[in-house]
Amino acid sequence: MDQGRVVEAFRREARQLAQAMGEVSAAEWCLPTRCAPWNVSELLAHIRVVIAWLPGMLSAPAPIRAEVSAAEYYRPDDRFAADTNAARITLARDLAATQLNGAALADDFNSTWQQVDRLCRSEPEGRVIRTRHGDPMLLSEFLLTRVVEVAVHGLDLADALGREPWLTSPAADLMQELLLGPDGAAAVERLGWDQLRFLRKATGREPISEEEASDVSRLGIRWLTLG
Repeated sequence: MDQGRVVEAFRREARQLAQAMGEVSAAEWCLPTRCAPWNVSELLAHIRVVIAWLPGMLSAPAPIRAEVSAAEYYRPDDRFAADTNAARITLARDLAATQLNGAALADDFNSTWQQVDRLCRSEPEGRVIRTRHGDPMLLSEFLLTRVVEVAVHGLDLADALGREPWLTSPAADLMQELLLGPDGAAAVERLGWDQLRFLRKATGREPISEEEASDVSRLGIRWLTLG
């Protein structure tokens, strides 16, 4: 995966999310999301947490080589176990609770993603990092998982707020390639869906029937384990 392309997709998707969050009213921060038990402010806090791991990863010694891809990162192991998910929920709720209000949280997210963007842009192609789960990964592959986090939870936030989705084309294209490979556009066309509908169904944001699931699986989708 081209590192510059992933960095640019991250920048555009995170900037779009920051802009949308800057327009949230005081009352809307408490609205529930599909990612129970998080409300809007707590879900944004979660997104902030998962991108804020990057500065520490980039300042740490680099592994000799990458061994885990973005698709392999989503394997169903301890990182998505019940106790890990419980800790993930608590961490986001605690962060949201430390902010004076939703607007302050939005400002914090805006500062965080911009810092991550600046750091990633200064890294050479082929940079290897170690994730907090111990995975040696190319920066491009790990940052792709952060694009997924920002984009998928962006859909969750848009739905919670009753907004039209703001998913950017670069992020959507990368997610589609992660799920279906480089020929994903043709595969989605054969399903008779547009890209957004495919991504919603493939990430559990829209119901999928048994027949549809069978059709998608025949196309070789890489189902992701999402916390």
